Amino acid sequence: MDKKTISGDGTPIAYRRTGRGPAVILVSGAMSTGATVAPLAPFLEDRFSVVVYDRRGRGESGDTRPYAVAREVEDLAALIEAVGGQAALYGMSSGGALVLRAAASGLPVRAAAVYEVPFAVYEGGAEERAEYTERLTEALAQGRRGDAVELFLRATGLAEAMIQGARRSPMWPGMETLAPSLAYDDAVMGDGLVPEELLASVPVPVLSIAGDASPDWLRRAARAVTDNVPQGVYRELAGQTHMVDPHELGPVLAEFFSTAAPADGD
Repeated sequence: MDKKTISGDGTPIAYRRTGRGPAVILVSGAMSTGATVAPLAPFLEDRFSVVVYDRRGRGESGDTRPYAVAREVEDLAALIEAVGGQAALYGMSSGGALVLRAAASGLPVRAAAVYEVPFAVYEGGAEERAEYTERLTEALAQGRRGDAVELFLRATGLAEAMIQGARRSPMWPGMETLAPSLAYDDAVMGDGLVPEELLASVPVPVLSIAGDASPDWLRRAARAVTDNVPQGVYRELAGQTHMVDPHELGPVLAEFFSTAAPADGD
């Protein structure tokens, strides 16, 4: 990241901007930094000014306690102001929930796209989410960052053998460094259920995307977004899972933002 802007509470937010044209801000999900979504930039930057940033509490950005979801919306407000005063937003997974909150808040957002926001649309989802929040809060309060990461990985459905393999891998210390931000994504997701009232207040076009090889509940969660957003469009990507290939997703985002998010005066 080669630039920084200052959010409303004084937190420095690190970002990088490439390309030319109307701004598109890419928002990462849990256990990730701006580098995670950066591979999408090459598919957008011939038409857009692409902004990749580290969410607060991760990467090169700062952090200010206590955390509140509203502060992350303010981070996006600061970024939008820094890159011209208007932007389209894309969010991955729980980052998509943040994008939807930002779009509903009245920020100068032209359009929004989200990929597989993991709303708990299955039976017992609310109870499962509440248990996850309780156990995550306890692990982080006790400084058990590794246990917090394991908890998250199990919640994503990762096999136990793969989790233990990850613990022994060189990437594990970096994952533990990001562990406190799991509480931030948990807060962004709220109770985990589809926020129908909030979605109904989103005033801009929204593309909700899922992979057709993802679990059924993730595809239903993606459809639930468009069922509740006034200007919602749903799309499935053939052969894709939650670990979506940028080569498949990037052109879809470019097409959507080109038609749904023209800059003022276009």
